[in-house]
Amino acid sequence: MKIALITGGSGGIGAAIAKALSQAGLHVIVHANSKPDRARSIVNHIRDNGGSAESVCFDLLDQGAVQAFIDHQLEHGGIDILVNNAGIHDDAVFPGMSATQWHNVIDVNLDGFFNITQPLVMPMIRKRWGRIVNISSVSGITGNRGQVNYSAAKGAIHAATKALSLEVASRGITVNAVAPGIITTTMTEGVFDVETIKNMVPMKRAGTPQEVADLVAFIVSENASYITGQIISINGGMI
Repeated sequence: MKIALITGGSGGIGAAIAKALSQAGLHVIVHANSKPDRARSIVNHIRDNGGSAESVCFDLLDQGAVQAFIDHQLEHGGIDILVNNAGIHDDAVFPGMSATQWHNVIDVNLDGFFNITQPLVMPMIRKRWGRIVNISSVSGITGNRGQVNYSAAKGAIHAATKALSLEVASRGITVNAVAPGIITTTMTEGVFDVETIKNMVPMKRAGTPQEVADLVAFIVSENASYITGQIISINGGMI
């Protein structure tokens, strides 16, 4: 049984991805930082429905904690599939953006990606198989007012996705990014009303975490073995 790690798995999109991958027959590791109870709840749901899962809790910016997890995991089957879903945003128009807002968003979205991904690439190379999926945002493609920090972070993730895919393509490892538009989660509640969504999205609705999860489940499957280095948008036709 292949093992999938979903960082930020306690959030709406992360939870949907965890459940979808478990339904695809994978053992799922649901990672959380500030919401371990939520991660355990997701694991219980997966197990109650016949799936295989466990939860872990650590800060992706704590390199010691990350390495301790990786060392333990490499002794117990490794990681075949990595879904980098953890991330934050802290919005402000750029003239009013504080240094703290800038660095926090860049650190979590970029350093978090590096800290968990870099140590797992060589084990995937040795296996000559792996899947890395980076959950990004339409903001990393088009930019967004009030999100210079977040757009910068996600744009960098897109560039990293393409560069890393070139390094590992010959080793049977694919690296792709999924860039959702407006998705119905607690993060978007109160941000976009129905009329705003209708004006912004040609399909006249927000997407669902399940729709994002179904896309990720395909990307990590054998059916997607020739897809790599791509930024795959799922946004109802916004761009």
